[in-house]
Amino acid sequence: MVITNGFQSNLFAMTAVVNLYAKCRQVEDAYKMFERMPQRDLVSWNTVVAGFAQNGLARRAVQLVLEMQEAGQKPDSITLVTVLPALADLKALRIGKSVHAYAFRGGFESMTNVGTAMLDMYFKCGAVKNARLVFKGMSSRNVVSWNTMINGYEQNGESEEAFATFLKMLDEGVNPTNVSMMGALHACANLGDLERGRFVHRLLEEKKLGSDVSVMNSLISMYSKCKRVDIAASLFGNLNQKTIVTWNAMILGYAQNGCINEALNVFCEMQSHGIKPDSFTLVSVVTALADLSVTRQAKWIHGLAIRTLMDKNVFVCTALVDTYAKCGAIQTARNLFDMMEERHVITWNAMIDGYGTHGHGKEALDLFDDMQKGSIKPNEITFLSVIAACSHSGLVEEGLYYFESMKENYGLRPSMDHYGAMVDLLGRAGKLDDAWKFIQDMPVKPGITVLGAMLGACKIHKNVELGEKVADELFELDPDEGGYYVLLANMYGSASMWEKVARVRIAMEKKGIKKTPGCSLVELRNEVHTFYSGSTDHPQSKRIYAYLDTLGDEIKAAGYVPDTNSIHDVEEDVKEQLVSSHSERLAIAFGLLNTSRGTTIHIRKNLRVCGDCHEATKYISLVTGREIIVRDLRRFHHFKNGSCSCRDYW
Repeated sequence: MVITNGFQSNLFAMTAVVNLYAKCRQVEDAYKMFERMPQRDLVSWNTVVAGFAQNGLARRAVQLVLEMQEAGQKPDSITLVTVLPALADLKALRIGKSVHAYAFRGGFESMTNVGTAMLDMYFKCGAVKNARLVFKGMSSRNVVSWNTMINGYEQNGESEEAFATFLKMLDEGVNPTNVSMMGALHACANLGDLERGRFVHRLLEEKKLGSDVSVMNSLISMYSKCKRVDIAASLFGNLNQKTIVTWNAMILGYAQNGCINEALNVFCEMQSHGIKPDSFTLVSVVTALADLSVTRQAKWIHGLAIRTLMDKNVFVCTALVDTYAKCGAIQTARNLFDMMEERHVITWNAMIDGYGTHGHGKEALDLFDDMQKGSIKPNEITFLSVIAACSHSGLVEEGLYYFESMKENYGLRPSMDHYGAMVDLLGRAGKLDDAWKFIQDMPVKPGITVLGAMLGACKIHKNVELGEKVADELFELDPDEGGYYVLLANMYGSASMWEKVARVRIAMEKKGIKKTPGCSLVELRNEVHTFYSGSTDHPQSKRIYAYLDTLGDEIKAAGYVPDTNSIHDVEEDVKEQLVSSHSERLAIAFGLLNTSRGTTIHIRKNLRVCGDCHEATKYISLVTGREIIVRDLRRFHHFKNGSCSCRDYW
């Protein structure tokens, strides 16, 4: 119609046509129309720049701004607001600073929309200080400016600053929007701060913003991450309008809280409502199944990914690599890793971590070397996985080298977890003095994880004197995790200091801290069987205990000698009976009784494998001719023909 009516040379009509094609995502057609225009003004240039920027073609948008200047057109505030998001997508900080300088010289910096676009650009380029300065210098701010600050802090891992900015926004009388509320909820979720999360929830109801489904999704995620999945489930149940994001949030919420069956039930319910899963759904389900450590379940979800054509999705594949590794199928994980056409840093991290937890330190370091040769740069998690792999395999010198490399070659600042991993590396290798000196030389005050790793090393190597010194500092930090008290008690027990064991247990009672009971899981014919130390409530209990007696005689004949040093005040035969009824022994016996010869037994334990059970399982694998794979709190143990993959270093 424009052409037949003779308007093809009309500047305003043709600019509108360019805009039409761009808004309909036909950006190449928009550009063709732009090229045919006999004359172009600033508006037409801005229109085509916006077309490319808003259709994800950031590099072309930036190039067009340069061509526009060569054509004699000076960028205005609209140009700047259009090109800054493109620079943010490209992480082009240097060019972004040049645009900032141009805005300053042209007097555009004082305009709220330009200032807000600059905030977004700086945050997305990781330049938090620059963003803070821009915000501080803004003469006028609107709610979008505040939202950009809240979300920018959040995206850069500064959740405390994000929430503080949200509170300051409220203090200045700015009415929050749904976006503000979601930013505040994400901050609370990442901080795990339930009280502040509840404050935002109350504010939502007060401002009548709770009807928005996106806000409700953020609420569900917040309560899940704050370990109140029951409240999240209640919100989910009462929600009439559910999007796929809502279903994904609930599945992931259950998965993050170890509620595997509930996560799978919601997944099935979602499908019964005719909602097709997307890649995020599968990642959430895979996350839940990784906790279960059952290879059959991993294969099931892998098959579903193939049938739904999501097996090439990098996030789904990464989650599957992680799950296979956590199910003990480390070679399957590596095969899948090698088949992937695209890999992100989290993919490399998952595979390196998988090798580490299986005690394959050399393979982990070889893979890390391959990663360094490519285009993907390692991050903080990569180095944490590398150091942990060195720790599990006794590669002390390599671990020390990579810790220094992380700082010097990559400019990464170690977190408390990195310091904890280094203490674990040195302490596990028996270098207790070096580990203690490392703690004293730390540039920050050691946290619970660091001192906990040191106490664990003192327990392993029976250094009571240093262990007591570490415990004094550790308990000053007031950890509510009972495991550290148990470590101290076990250290005293291994040194036969029973009075001190009793004192630790009395202290635990006074604080209301309970020892986590030992629990082992084994899967058989689609059903997970749970065993606790000394439990007799399983339907096959009599058969299991009778078999353990027979098995005990067989492994003793093969050379096994029970280690009962951790128990006192009872007869020797009772001591043997107590250690032989540990949860993993019950689970192993059940697995052996209910599977055919040659079948590998897979056990999942919630605590670290004790020394006696570790020794006994080596002999059980020898006399039965079975491979037994035990995944404990820290790592995998592959028992076969009387030896363990950890080489007694765990």
